[in-house]
Amino acid sequence: MSNKKRVHFVSLGCPKNLVDTEMMLGALRSDGYTVSEDAESADTIVVNTCGFIEEAKRESLEKIMELSALKKTGALKNLVVAGCLTQRYKDQLVEGLPEADLFVGSGEFQNIHTILRNRAAGNAEKRFFHLPTYLQEESTPRVNSQPGHRAYLKISEGCKKRCAFCAIPLIRGNLQSRKISGVLSEAKLLIAGGVKELLVISHDFTDYGWDLRRQDQAATESPYELLKTLSDESGAKWIRVLYLYPDGITPELVELVRTRENLVKYFDMPLQHINNEMLKRMNRRMTREEIEVALDRIRTAIPEAVIRTQFIVGFPGETEEQFEELVQFVKEQKFDRVGCFKYSPEEGTKAGAMTDQVDEDIKEVRYQKLMAVQRKISQKKHAAMIGRIVPVIVEGFSDETELLLKGRTSQQAPDIDGQVYINDGVAEVGDIVNVEITASHDYDIVGRIVEVQSSHLATEPLTQTGDARLN
Repeated sequence: MSNKKRVHFVSLGCPKNLVDTEMMLGALRSDGYTVSEDAESADTIVVNTCGFIEEAKRESLEKIMELSALKKTGALKNLVVAGCLTQRYKDQLVEGLPEADLFVGSGEFQNIHTILRNRAAGNAEKRFFHLPTYLQEESTPRVNSQPGHRAYLKISEGCKKRCAFCAIPLIRGNLQSRKISGVLSEAKLLIAGGVKELLVISHDFTDYGWDLRRQDQAATESPYELLKTLSDESGAKWIRVLYLYPDGITPELVELVRTRENLVKYFDMPLQHINNEMLKRMNRRMTREEIEVALDRIRTAIPEAVIRTQFIVGFPGETEEQFEELVQFVKEQKFDRVGCFKYSPEEGTKAGAMTDQVDEDIKEVRYQKLMAVQRKISQKKHAAMIGRIVPVIVEGFSDETELLLKGRTSQQAPDIDGQVYINDGVAEVGDIVNVEITASHDYDIVGRIVEVQSSHLATEPLTQTGDARLN
């Protein structure tokens, strides 16, 4: 073991960044590296950074500095800084972070095994930047870092929209979509490896394929065709789509979700605001009226559909009246899930240069008020689930006690939504079981297993016990 190359990964930011980490992990494992869960014992550490908002940038820098101390106390020889922060601030970071050995941009991370091999051979180059981003290929090695029953499936890179607050196009470039054939091949490999839930991710699912159709009129890539193909051919039990822009919620797409059993009735649709002046300043290119049409389209066709959204408070120029319009909208719509961000000015964005920035204290007040409104809505929705029996995918033991299992309904996405705590029954990680909901909290619910819906091992109803256990 002492002669083996050992790498430790720290992946920060969004699931799209995590998939990049998984590809780096795949490349290094194919080059003879073993993965170290313990940073102290690794000779190489890769920090895949996030550069989206100020808080994420600060977290990335703090983590780099923390890990750099291991050069004196541990086995660390190579500290690699990769990801969005590196791509966005490549010149400043290379000059300002002498503690790091290598800086790898978002268009070069797939070559990390070669970069490290060359460094070991004496190459003194520290900077590796090329294109803004790398579009995954069918042959790209990847190791799923998620629990074995679920995996992210990234279908594109970059973004064609230019929201005034967003730095993604500056970092990741314009939209680049993968071919359906490549996405499907990866999905089948994941399912063959035991994955039951595919989480389809991109910067905007509803723009998928636009670039390919623009280049080739014969191209068939579109959100509808991709989702239909995955539903028909991937073999996934659950397919969850994240990040849908509301202008792409077409009747055809909604009908597809309605009629396919393995397409989760879950719409993750960030709206950002509802006041028309704010939407215009944000360059969202939709009006309140058009957003309401999209919401009504979903709810009319699929009354049980879960709608998750997010809003920005304190955007430059937001008045108290405009914020109150947003609050009333949330009260009226009664969304199932709401996330909220306090606006963060970003260099190079249109909004970052606006002069009418909102005071930080006002942002905090508005954030707290909006989340308090949503908390009450969430409480009522969860209380209404008591007595219902719902399918739940088992994730493992609760983080707090081994007397409880934890899982998720199809209404809950991993890491961003609440959980189901199971206090009665036996199951294995990855089982999809029927759970009767017996109690509720602000964002989580509690229940007991009543029977198996599907499992890779169990075929008989699960034993009822006085607690919840993993087989």
